[in-house]
Amino acid sequence: MSLGLEATLPTDPAAAEPIARRARHALAATLDELRELSQGILPGILAERGLSAALEELCGRAALPTRLELAVGRRLSAQIETAAYFLVSEALANTVKHAQASEARVAARCADGLLTVEVADDGAGGAAPGNGSGLHGLADRIEAVGGKFILSSPEGKGTVVRAELPCG
Repeated sequence: MSLGLEATLPTDPAAAEPIARRARHALAATLDELRELSQGILPGILAERGLSAALEELCGRAALPTRLELAVGRRLSAQIETAAYFLVSEALANTVKHAQASEARVAARCADGLLTVEVADDGAGGAAPGNGSGLHGLADRIEAVGGKFILSSPEGKGTVVRAELPCG
């Protein structure tokens, strides 16, 4: 992609600003479209090695420092693993995009027939399902597999996205 900034910036920095702004907006829109498209595509590592390996990989490439706490221990149904994976993926993307956070924590634990997945950040808080379709979509995905979606996001105190899913 040629933005035309190389030629414009040295001679007319003010003219480069709207070009950069348009490029930034176009890139953000493209990333949103890619995120929507990828929602239905199962990552190979999830299908081949399971939720624990997929979360390790996801947290390892997160755009902010992310601590992972795992206590899953076994493969779960494909539906449950997929719902949990996409919850973490979308919650981390939201953290990077909206939370102004410096770090995140992802925890997944399967005990007493319940998989609990939690993504927490130290950001600005204030997230609400009505503020966009992302959180509402996550809640729908979790509830569709018999789970419970919980959001806590007090202003100034970070956000915690939690799902409780049956893990047999």
